[in-house]
Amino acid sequence: MCIITKYWYENKIAVILFIGDIMKKCIIFILSLALFASMPVRSCYALEKKNENPAKAKSSILMCMDTGDIIKEDNAYEHLSPASVTKIMSILLIMEAIDSGKIKLDDMVAASENAVSKGGSQIWLEVGEKMSVNDLLKAVIIASANDACTLLSEYIAGSADGFVKMMNDKVKQLGLKNSHFENCTGLDDDITNHYSCAYDLAVIASEVMKYDLVTKYSTVWLDSLRNGKTELNNTNKLVNTYDGITGLKTGTTSNAGFCLCATACRDNMNLVSVVLGGETSEQRFQLSRELLDFGFANYQLKKLDIDKKKITPVKVKNGVIKSVVPVIGSGTRFLVKKNSGEFEYEYKIKKDVEAPVRIGDTLGEVIVKSGDKVMSKIPLKSEMNVEKTSFSYIFINILQNI
Repeated sequence: MCIITKYWYENKIAVILFIGDIMKKCIIFILSLALFASMPVRSCYALEKKNENPAKAKSSILMCMDTGDIIKEDNAYEHLSPASVTKIMSILLIMEAIDSGKIKLDDMVAASENAVSKGGSQIWLEVGEKMSVNDLLKAVIIASANDACTLLSEYIAGSADGFVKMMNDKVKQLGLKNSHFENCTGLDDDITNHYSCAYDLAVIASEVMKYDLVTKYSTVWLDSLRNGKTELNNTNKLVNTYDGITGLKTGTTSNAGFCLCATACRDNMNLVSVVLGGETSEQRFQLSRELLDFGFANYQLKKLDIDKKKITPVKVKNGVIKSVVPVIGSGTRFLVKKNSGEFEYEYKIKKDVEAPVRIGDTLGEVIVKSGDKVMSKIPLKSEMNVEKTSFSYIFINILQNI
């Protein structure tokens, strides 16, 4: 009886322990299930919260600077105030003046009353203060200094108005149709006909980034002037955060909203994005990141595999030279989507043209295809001038033959 009682008692304890263990595991399972069930809810909420304010802008574009191909665009030709993104045209003209020898980096320039009077971003020039072209340029590119930009414009053209004329002449030279400038800074409080568009600004940026000196400063986050007394802080936050960033220019006014022209390079491919009329400062950077990320993730540059035997001479009618062999007119690479497959080349070359022929005249094209889809069209152009024959030319030629 004692043995039975003992047996029953020991097994009762075992049963109780067994049931307790089951209950413990059930509680852990229920708690784990509750935690797991709550995770998607929080994730969805976080995702929903993140997308409450998607990046928005009035206009945007993504372009390959190496080829000029447009990858993405949204309302890219609307006339809008570009704010300080205007300065990329000013920077282009400054670089051309330096490149031609018209001005030098070590030239010292005395600040004018007009330059000193400019508001917005500035380096607080004082009338008569002298600063080198190099330091003024650095202030324009890094800190978007309006006083420095105005002073350089006066130094190059003799007056701010003269420089504005140069800006608009350059617009025509580049073949742009949707830009007109009234000042070199982008300050738009007292102007009525100052505008550009995302496409035009992307083209201008492509020209600007051909100068290595620009990248030397556009990739700098912090610098200084006046022996460290004046700090320069880059207005482009992507300089510190985006892989491959090379520039270029921000802009903000109450009329223009938040604007940004951003350039970047990865795998030897150069892209430019332009965002105009952003709702907030962060959104212009966010949209620029999204555009650049899309381009680098989905596109690449391919080297042309041209069969020179298929580029035949073009006959020049009534020309002093009888024929011209066209050459590739826009580089040796073309833009394609990644994983596009094999490419085929179709050569379309004119049989003849009428004299005169000028350098750069289009004489044909090479069409790059992937299946039936046209991937790129590469122009073939003349690399020489061919004058039209005249009576005097024929007469002199006859005399020489005699």
